[in-house]
Amino acid sequence: MKTVIKVNGMMCEHCKKAVNDGLSAIDGVSAVEIDLAAKTATVEHDCDLKILTDCIEDLGFDPEI
Repeated sequence: MKTVIKVNGMMCEHCKKAVNDGLSAIDGVSAVEIDLAAKTATVEHDCDLKILTDCIEDLGFDPEI
């Protein structure tokens, strides 16, 4: 499944890397593409969406589906 998540609060390359690394470390995530300009994370996954949004929240950002 491919999901696009708006990542409110993501403003710089450090933020982009943190979100990419956090999502990539989740079991069931096969690909992550971060668009800093659009503030989105496109995630290919076969895990529950709540796991992805919880990860983003734990990193200090506000996920929006």
